[in-house]
Amino acid sequence: MADSAYLSQLDASVRALRATGVGNGVAGQLAKGASATVQGIYDSVLKEVPAYSASGNPEVLPELRDHLSQHVEEVSRLLSGQRPDELDFVARHARHRAEQKFPLDAILAAYRCLHHGLLPWVRDAALEAASAESHMRRVVAAVTEFTAVYATAAGTLITVEYVDATRRIAEAEGDRRTELLKTLLYGYDEADPRTAQLLRRSGYLEQRQSYCVAVARSVDPREMHSAARAQRMADAVSQVLRDSPVRVLAGVRDNLVIVVLSGTRRLSGWTAPQSLLAERVYPKLRMVGPAALIGLSSDAPSTSHIPNALGEARVALEFASVAERVMPFSRVPFRKMLVRSASEQLQSALPPWLDKLIEADRKSRGALIDTLQAYADANMNVLKTAKALAIHPNTIYARMQKINDITGRNALNYHALTEMLLAAECARQG
Repeated sequence: MADSAYLSQLDASVRALRATGVGNGVAGQLAKGASATVQGIYDSVLKEVPAYSASGNPEVLPELRDHLSQHVEEVSRLLSGQRPDELDFVARHARHRAEQKFPLDAILAAYRCLHHGLLPWVRDAALEAASAESHMRRVVAAVTEFTAVYATAAGTLITVEYVDATRRIAEAEGDRRTELLKTLLYGYDEADPRTAQLLRRSGYLEQRQSYCVAVARSVDPREMHSAARAQRMADAVSQVLRDSPVRVLAGVRDNLVIVVLSGTRRLSGWTAPQSLLAERVYPKLRMVGPAALIGLSSDAPSTSHIPNALGEARVALEFASVAERVMPFSRVPFRKMLVRSASEQLQSALPPWLDKLIEADRKSRGALIDTLQAYADANMNVLKTAKALAIHPNTIYARMQKINDITGRNALNYHALTEMLLAAECARQG
């Protein structure tokens, strides 16, 4: 709906033009050149605004011509003595162009061509329709004022409506993406027709697709409490994958950026499968800024496996570091994964002798547990262990005896050694 102030100015400019002696006969003069005016403005737009010719949308050019014709008809209607209306056709055009994602700057450039095309058409018709007593310079000035006010009113209205429509479309798209991401990450009932329609409409039920999940956060977790900072990271992840044939669905959950990635596993049943999706996106994710840590899941064969992939990505993120900022789940050592899980869930089950061993190790400045680790690395060979630590083999035996006295377990034995190392790692993680 046009602003009432502009409608008042438009009405005043029409009355001012008629006051110069331009009567109802102007409508007939305008009709003579209407078609040529529309064609002239249309040609000018195509010449000066490349976005129209470059658009791949087959509706853009026919709709442009129709819209220019509506403007010419509206000007003719106003100058025939009818009152200005709300310019609803401009608002409808703005909303339609916003839905097509046609650029606003191109529309406004076309409106400048409209203004330049209306001026000579209205001027010539007004001079032909003016009475003998009319002052030519006053008629031209009134025409100039009218066309400027009309172009300003139409340009202002189309800008306001376009921006408002774009905002509403973005909000609706954001709501849809939020619902879609939630559905994929936390599972869904395959019998729910509404969910199935959402996934199908978004292309997530297509055949021969692979999926994986990336979870990202800042090196400093406190930065993720800022919604703007978290969104910038989500945008950064989307940006590095923009030119790749991978679909990206990103959002922020629990102060983490969570991204569902999908790509074609194979083009058809007769073609060889492509490389794993996680392997394809890994080099791209390494291009995200140095402030980001990213965990990447293994490939999931269908949308129903995405919740499991999310769990894998979260685990992988725990092992990402400044030295290795993008950590694929497939590269996390099983032993580390086992220790991490145990450190969280089995603290109460750790052996009672562990505290004594840790205290004795602290007093020895880490020598006891370092000896255990070196002994394991040397495949339980005392001579190789002594060489690696640059000490006498008897020192190794002395330390092992001390550990035996503390724990009641012979660390020279495989099972006892394994238990001690796992318990020490769990304690360190905890």
